[in-house]
Amino acid sequence: EGPRMNGEQTFPSVWDALADTAQEAAHLKARSGLMIELNERIKQWPGSDTLKASKLGITKPRFSNLKAGRVDLFSLDALVDLAAAAGLTVSIHLVAA
Repeated sequence: EGPRMNGEQTFPSVWDALADTAQEAAHLKARSGLMIELNERIKQWPGSDTLKASKLGITKPRFSNLKAGRVDLFSLDALVDLAAAAGLTVSIHLVAA
């Protein structure tokens, strides 16, 4: 992490590179993890995207954003709610940085 001789920087993760603060990076990592797991679950469901969106209680455009991994458009709260609607239980595990 930090500057290199050629002017490039390295970061622990893509989220650290995109975020302005450690807190923002933590939010992005958590939201990304939830979105990945949620999308894995939804892929297993039969039916159309419209049917899947209805099962989650969201609109088809919102479902398309979820499916596309648009982490910037979903709050942590919204993703926890969607996970519950998908029959998933969210568990939080904290470790020292």
